[in-house]
Amino acid sequence: MAVYIRKHPLEIPPPSEKDWLKDDEEDFFLQDPDRKRDALSQPFRMINKLVMLVFENAMEIIERREMLREAQKLKVQPIKCFPTAEFQVTGRANCLAVSGKYIFVGLSVGLAAFKVSDCKEVCAWDAVKMEICANHALDLGNECHVLLAVDEMGLVWLFCFHKENFLLIKILNEVEDISKRNTCVEVVLSPGGDYAGVLLQGNTKSWLEIYRLPKDSWLKEMEKSPGAAAGLACRERRSSWTSAESSVSANKADAKLSLPVLLLKVKPPKPITGSSFKSPLDALKKVDDGSMLGLGYNHLIKDSQWQQQEAIFRSTFQEYLEAEGERESKEEIRRHATFHFLLPSWILQVGPEMKVQPDVPAGISVHWDGSHNLCFYLLNHPLKEKVDSDPKPDVVWPCAAPIACSAVSSCSRYLALACEDATITIWDKHLGYPLSVTAILEERLIRSIHFLRSSAAASDKTPCPGADPACPIVQLLVLCTDSSFYLVKAPRAGKSSITLLADRPEDPNLAVSAVVPVLAFPSAALIFCWDGTMSLMNTATSQIVYCFSTPPSHAVASPWQPVFIVDSVSWCLLLRGDKQQQADALAQSRASHSTIFLFDFNSYPLKEAFPKEPDLPLKSLQNLPWIERCNIFLRDRQQSLLGLREQLPEYWSRLQAQAAAMDKERQNVKGQKKP
Repeated sequence: MAVYIRKHPLEIPPPSEKDWLKDDEEDFFLQDPDRKRDALSQPFRMINKLVMLVFENAMEIIERREMLREAQKLKVQPIKCFPTAEFQVTGRANCLAVSGKYIFVGLSVGLAAFKVSDCKEVCAWDAVKMEICANHALDLGNECHVLLAVDEMGLVWLFCFHKENFLLIKILNEVEDISKRNTCVEVVLSPGGDYAGVLLQGNTKSWLEIYRLPKDSWLKEMEKSPGAAAGLACRERRSSWTSAESSVSANKADAKLSLPVLLLKVKPPKPITGSSFKSPLDALKKVDDGSMLGLGYNHLIKDSQWQQQEAIFRSTFQEYLEAEGERESKEEIRRHATFHFLLPSWILQVGPEMKVQPDVPAGISVHWDGSHNLCFYLLNHPLKEKVDSDPKPDVVWPCAAPIACSAVSSCSRYLALACEDATITIWDKHLGYPLSVTAILEERLIRSIHFLRSSAAASDKTPCPGADPACPIVQLLVLCTDSSFYLVKAPRAGKSSITLLADRPEDPNLAVSAVVPVLAFPSAALIFCWDGTMSLMNTATSQIVYCFSTPPSHAVASPWQPVFIVDSVSWCLLLRGDKQQQADALAQSRASHSTIFLFDFNSYPLKEAFPKEPDLPLKSLQNLPWIERCNIFLRDRQQSLLGLREQLPEYWSRLQAQAAAMDKERQNVKGQKKP
């Protein structure tokens, strides 16, 4: 039987510093043994580490916020501007509009008109006790204003405000059967008041209606029968009306104004399906019939090919589709459209038989949510007895990615498109070519874009429609979904640039709720935040120069969706404010009065914060001969090519370096294959 016998005697190993606990300090012998912390066992040791990690992260966040707060204190604080005037309205103010010398307020019980000069009420309309949620107004001249109002039921009310009286002309989307009523999503008035666009939604579909407003006939009819307009909006007569039908009939009988004419009814694009063409010749014949290129309908892909491609995609990415819980819906989804009225330009090819005026819109641009195409429709087609239910676009611009948002400059010369892949394109509509194509390199989604007023072409007067402001640099303010700001500068000659003005705020209360350019000053933008602050930013320096504040007794009403309007004619800001004790939504809904604050820009030294260069004369390309137009186009094109010529050596060196790297990689692969 084998027995293991130790050869050497058992010895105690000498102590070493490696066996000491790492947490012990050099003066461990000075500590009280009774207060010595015992070593924790699992899982308490892991819990202790997690708790300490949470505390350390919290302290880092606190220290970072303290540093930002201290840095904010060291910055130059913006000048606070308080209201120059205020007035109260009966009921809750939901929307504001300014036209000429009048302020139109949409209330929870109707409409009210006030004077800009003294903020006194001149007229009110509460015939049917409807809550007005949105309104738009425009001055037609001769003390006449056109007004579009949307109530809580989605009805669009068309008014004519003449000599301080409301005249109801028509309810645009009124139907006899209430179950078939279509709600209004958005209304837009064209510059000059010649057209009105109404975006409607039904149960399973949506469409856009364009109306022609007979404003010249209204002015003549007002001059012929001023007595009918004088007694229409009296409160004594209005109080006897008890229903919408009676009010409409009474207004029609007394006003006798011409009704608007429906021109277009634009529907969302149909989904692309399998082709029924047997050969390319059939597709070409379809194009000859008047079908528009760019929509993607005239293709040669069969239904079987679509189904095969769908089956391959689902089999390849089945696990991802199941993880995201994809749901298929057979019902048509409601879609939203963004549309703009466009003045005559090169991108709208108008035939010689159509009469075009330089200050009257000649067409509209429409893009639907999730669509790659920007469609243009002409407005000067001859009137038909029956409006085409599905008109074809006159021009189609396909884009590489779905269009997220768009904007048109105040002079109506420039058109900007922002796609979901963060690509931004600025078009010069008068010359008919893109002025700039840029992209945000960071992975951010664009929320809205706004044209700013250039300092080089700034003028105290708003440029007339159709005029060329001769801006050497076009500026575009880009707002992303994370509340970060970018400034895009597109010069007429040279390379465009994009600059980060403000990064994503650390504090969620500083998230941006609304942005609007202030055309009264160059490079100025008004920013509303969720905490109720209103800041005026100078985008040229990325600095907040002024801060508009309400009195201490009031706060900005619903700062996440503020009720305001910036008037570029009277140079003022109108804002709804509520008392501090009415901060919650329930108190605001029960409030019997609302306060409107007026900030007059002329009362503040804003011109000193926004210096401008000498004014440049306005040049209208519409009135220039063809030879001068061609010279301008060739000169601008030559200047842009000069900038590209300077960049060619850099591009060529990059291509050479890339080709050398590819050649080297190919040689390495060949060397590895040889035995």
